Order: sequence, then C-alpha cells, then structure tokens
Amino acid sequence: MLRFTLCVIGIYTCFLTWGVVQERVSTTPYGNEETPKKFKFFIVLNLIQSIIAAFVALVYLKACGRSLNLKTTPRGLYLKYAQVALFNCIGSPFGYAALKHIDYPTMILGKSCKLVPVLLMNFLVYRRKFPMHKYLCVALVTAGVSMFMLYQPSTKKSSAATSSTWGLFLLCTNLCIDGLTNATQDRIFSKFNHFASGQHLMFYMNAMGSMLSAGFLLLHPYNDELQQALSFFQDHPAVIRDVLLFGFCGAVGQCFIFYTLQHYGSLRLVTVTVTRKLFTMLLSVFYFNHTLNTGQWSGVALVFFAIGIEAYIGKQQKAKAKKALNDSMLVNEKTAVPQLDAQQAKKLL
Repeated sequence: MLRFTLCVIGIYTCFLTWGVVQERVSTTPYGNEETPKKFKFFIVLNLIQSIIAAFVALVYLKACGRSLNLKTTPRGLYLKYAQVALFNCIGSPFGYAALKHIDYPTMILGKSCKLVPVLLMNFLVYRRKFPMHKYLCVALVTAGVSMFMLYQPSTKKSSAATSSTWGLFLLCTNLCIDGLTNATQDRIFSKFNHFASGQHLMFYMNAMGSMLSAGFLLLHPYNDELQQALSFFQDHPAVIRDVLLFGFCGAVGQCFIFYTLQHYGSLRLVTVTVTRKLFTMLLSVFYFNHTLNTGQWSGVALVFFAIGIEAYIGKQQKAKAKKALNDSMLVNEKTAVPQLDAQQAKKLL
C-alpha cells in the first residue's frame, strides 16, 4: 500500500507540475511588458522532452536490472517502436499549436476524450471490437465536450471564433494521432509481449523520437526553428528553466506510470491518471484565472462521469474474471485430490 501511495504522489506531483509548466511555456509571454514574446518552437520542445525521457528511461532500465535486448529483439518490434515514435513526433506539435487558439482547460477536457480516437483507430486499423458500454461512454464524453464548447461565452469576435474552430481542428488531429499511437502500443504488447516491456517502450519511443525530431530540425532546408529557438533561449533565459522542468517532470512521471502499470495493473493506473487530468484542469482554472460557467462545469462533470462509469465497469469485469479463475482452480483441485488418493490406495494394496 505504501508503494502504491508513493506512485500516486509521484504521478500527481510530476504531471500536475508538468501541466502548469506546459501551459506557461505554451501560452505565457516571456520578456518585459513592452516586447513580450511567446515560445512557439514546439518541435524543439518535443525534442528536448524526448531526449530527457530517453535518458531517464535508460537509467530506469538499468535500475530495474534489465538490458535493451538489442540482439534478441525482433526486427518487426523495432519497426513498431519506430512507428510509435513517428506518431508521437507528429502528434505533439498539433497539440501545442492548438493552444494558440484554445485555452488550456479546453485542451485538457479534449485530452480526456482520448477514448474516442483510441476506439476508432483500434476498429479501423486493427479491426478490434469493444463491449457496448464503451460506446456508451464515448457518446457521453462527446456530449460533455459538446456542452463545454456550446456554453462557452460568445462575446468574442468572429475572427476569434474562427481561431477557436481551427484550434479544435488541431486538437482533434492530435487526438486521432494519439489514438493511433495507443492502438499501436496495444498491438506491441499483444504481439511482442515476451520482448517488450513498459520500460523498453518508453526508451525506444523517446530515443527514436529524438532522432526523428533532430533529423527534421537539422536536415530540413526551409526550417530554421532550431536557430530561432536557440536565439530565443539566449534572449529569454527564463524559458530554459521551464523547458527543462517540463521535460524532467514528464520523464519522471512516465517512470511512475510504467511502475504502477507493471505492479498494480491498468485499472488503478487509469483511475489515477483520470483524476489527475481533472485536477490538472482545475489547477489551470484557478492558477491562470480561467473562468467556466455552469453549462461548462456540467459538460466537465458529464465527461468525468462517463470515464468513471468506464473505470467502474472495468473493475467489475476484472473481479468477475478473477472469481471465475479462482472457481476454475478450485474445481481442478477437487477433481485432482480423489485421483491422487486412488493412486496411493493402489500402492497400499
């Protein structure tokens, strides 16, 4: 119980801090009041986070007494690692770009709807089917997000509304890519469960992602984002601290997530991460003075009610499966005992 409590504290501490720093880096101007500038170099930000996460994952592997399995890892698994890394690289910039047009609570609420693209991509790409309650939860989540957007105050100009629509499109693109990423990760663990672990996936996804991002920044002839980012770092040193803290919190948080997943199962992990997203959104509302009306709070409640239903039904199904397994083992034991006694009786005769 103590270890699980430490995992919860670690996830909350890392990702609540990560969320606040992410919003500050993405939306808060740096510099003086006369010439404020926002950090908009999101591929560089993604590169720094991937490098830090890959290094932390390597240390995590060594601490767990595991190797990278370079010789025994199948070639097909490396291709899947590269596929996940590619999706992660191209998905993150869409999320950061969306923050230019929508506020952070909207972003977090949209991220809570990840079940929608995960179900969609699993069905379209890998032809997986799901129980009916999952589709019901998807419908409730969609309705909650729709309420959140419909009840948003309409005092903005038409250009602002267009900007918000574009931001939602970018967010939806990010969610679709994230859904494809999660579907591919599920495929890795189902097909290569003897070779892949959470720690290996964390390392290879971030290491390959770092190479892809660095290659794009260095080899793209018409992209000077790296030079602009270095110049921004030089002119505004305060952003360096925020970027490094952002990458470090995300990397350490991933370690707690994979440890919780390995030792306590996905149900507890989902419960922790879902409530963490709720507190991240609330922290953003109060820390950055966002305002939500009654209709928007109702949409938020509906989203997390749906996610709570999903977690509860998952818990019930897991308990039924465990009970069925125990009953099956009990039946096997009862049928095995008389056979053993009969054999012993023959020997005695």
